[in-house]
Amino acid sequence: MTTLKERLQELMQEHDLNTQQQLADFAGVSKGLVNQWFNGITGLGSKPLLQLGKKTNFSAEWLAHGTGPKYKEAATVQKIRPIESNVSAVGQIVGWSDDTPPDPEEFALVPFYKDVALSAGTGTVGEEDYNGFKLAFAKSTLRKCGVQEGKAVCVNVSGDSMEPVLPDGATVAVDTGSRHIKDGQMYAIRHGELLRVKILRKNANGTVRIISFNAEAYPEETGALGEEVDIIGRVFASMVLYP
Repeated sequence: MTTLKERLQELMQEHDLNTQQQLADFAGVSKGLVNQWFNGITGLGSKPLLQLGKKTNFSAEWLAHGTGPKYKEAATVQKIRPIESNVSAVGQIVGWSDDTPPDPEEFALVPFYKDVALSAGTGTVGEEDYNGFKLAFAKSTLRKCGVQEGKAVCVNVSGDSMEPVLPDGATVAVDTGSRHIKDGQMYAIRHGELLRVKILRKNANGTVRIISFNAEAYPEETGALGEEVDIIGRVFASMVLYP
């Protein structure tokens, strides 16, 4: 997975930005904040992500975390390669019927806790009542993401604190085998009695910073790891439907 610095350097190269000051002007932020991005001190906030999303063809999820498609859909993807179908373009998740199950040699069936919501807001109390829904992931995709079969689950997201990366109603895939915090990545957590999806950063005193993309509406929080905060797993994929 690329670092934020590497992703920003790609953005700068594509848009003829030669200095950190030029990138700062382009993103509408201070040069000092850009320097923090490059040194891994802080991640992209919601305002810079929105600004860069308007001015570039990079996807917000890729800019923020290095996951998901690098470019937005439609015209930008067309420049990279011709699209034959949605399945071949995405190549990760498929639907199926009882009569035509996916090939077990190629796909792993991941439990989808459709009635469990990970809050991207003030919190949702979860009831882990698995109802039999499953999503099919290509086994090659799980291997690429470093996820073991049997360790992945999918859940819905509710609320707007993780916009624009995770809008209300998005589905996230969680690697329950990955509970070691890598600063700046998204995790599904149990915060008290609430299930939430947030960006995490470790503090030296055993606490963890709980961060939202929509930082203006949802200020940063702090919780004691293992006491107030338990890690369910790392978010390694997200899906958004537009019915």
